[in-house]
Amino acid sequence: MVFRFLMLSDEVEDFKREIQIDADATFLDLHNAILSSVDYKEGEMSSFFICSDNWEKEREITLTEMDTSSEEDSYIMEDSVLNDFLEDEKQKLMYVFDYMTERSFFIELREIITGKDLDEAICTKSIGDAPAQFVDFNDFEVKSTVIDTGENFYGDEGYDLDELDAEGFDGLDDALPPSDGENF
Repeated sequence: MVFRFLMLSDEVEDFKREIQIDADATFLDLHNAILSSVDYKEGEMSSFFICSDNWEKEREITLTEMDTSSEEDSYIMEDSVLNDFLEDEKQKLMYVFDYMTERSFFIELREIITGKDLDEAICTKSIGDAPAQFVDFNDFEVKSTVIDTGENFYGDEGYDLDELDAEGFDGLDDALPPSDGENF
C-alpha cells in the first residue's frame, strides 16, 4: 500500500510537494524524503504532529527521544511506522522543521493506493521554491512584531489557516504539473 501526501507551506504561496511512500515505511523515511524534496540539511531537530481536522496538534513523533513524563506516550520517527498512525485519506499532519520559530509544513494524506508497494519514497510533483530552512532570528523578531500589529507574516497578508482545511486542499492535484518522478 502506498500513501500519497501533499505538502504545503504557509510562508510560500506557490510551494507544493507531492510525496509517495510505502505505508510500511517509517516517519524517519518520510522525514528524509521531505528533506530531499526541499534541499534541507539533515541533523536539525524536527517533529511530525498528527493533527485533527482543524490542524490542532494531537500526537507528536520526534526525530530523537525527548525527555517526557512517563504519563505521556513517546514516539520517535525511526520506530514509528506510517501505517500504524495513518488510516484515512484527508488525514492531516504537521512537520515542524524549525523548532526555534515553530515553522512547519502542512501535510495531508491525499490518497491511499492499494495493491502497490514502493521501495523508496518518491517526490512525484514539485512546485515552487521551499521556504528557507533557517531564518535569521533577528529578522524573525522583526517579523513577529509585524504580526502583533495585525499586518502580514512572511509577506503573505492574505494567509488564512482555514485555506488548509480539507476544502483548501481540493483541486490542488489538478494545479500540479506532471514531474519526472524523482526518487530519494
